[in-house]
Amino acid sequence: MERGRSKAHRPLPAEVRAAAAARGLAAYDRGAWYLAHEELEPAWMGTADLGERALLSGLIKVAAAYVHAARGNPLGVRTNLRGARDRLASAASAATAVPAAAAPRSTEAIGRIDLPALLSAVDDRLARIEVLCSEPRESIIGRGANMAAPPHDVAGPVARVRGAPVAIPLIPIPRRPA
Repeated sequence: MERGRSKAHRPLPAEVRAAAAARGLAAYDRGAWYLAHEELEPAWMGTADLGERALLSGLIKVAAAYVHAARGNPLGVRTNLRGARDRLASAASAATAVPAAAAPRSTEAIGRIDLPALLSAVDDRLARIEVLCSEPRESIIGRGANMAAPPHDVAGPVARVRGAPVAIPLIPIPRRPA
């Protein structure tokens, strides 16, 4: 059963999905997590391949976790990393169930993502954020509320900032050689 918001499949041509995925991964790589989330969404909604949808939605959740980190919301980081973990594990299962040649992807870059390494990094960050979230809620929300808001492409709308950014090491999107 899929958790979170369910969005309808809106078919997009492969080249449009590939361009959206490439823009999303590039935005993520430069730390523009909100923009990465927005760019990856059309690729996710544009494919009918369930494994690809799981992978893309997992990547979106990883980006969303860093949006919440920039906003100072550790509970949002934890929620999104948990969702990312579930979706990426589903993508890994789908990848092993279907031979690579039979599973078309939006872009070569998505097919080159090293899912075991990515899952390991997500697990590491989840363990770190679980420690932070074990503190009382009042002590972790609202710290540094007078800080300047991060840029829109990083954290989205300014009104959503809760406090000081959450210090959680970046999860690089690991790629296998071409």
